[in-house]
Amino acid sequence: MNEREKLRMFRELDDALASALRDLGGGDADSQDASPSTPSFEERLHDLMQEYQLSSRNVATLLRTIVELRQAQ
Repeated sequence: MNEREKLRMFRELDDALASALRDLGGGDADSQDASPSTPSFEERLHDLMQEYQLSSRNVATLLRTIVELRQAQ
C-alpha cells in the first residue's frame, strides 16, 4: 500500500469516526428511525477494514493516531 492509499484510508476512517460521533452526540430517536438504510459506524468500519485488508490492531493504531492528532490541534 503506497502513501497515497494510506492517506485516503486515514481520511475515510477519520470521516467515518467523525460521522459516528456526530450521530451519537446530536441524533435523537426519530432521526435514527427515519434513516434505517444508513449503516452503523461499526458496519462502515468493518467494511473499510475488509476493503483495505486491515487488522483490528492496525485500525486501533490508526484511531489512536487520529485522536492524538486532534488533541494536538
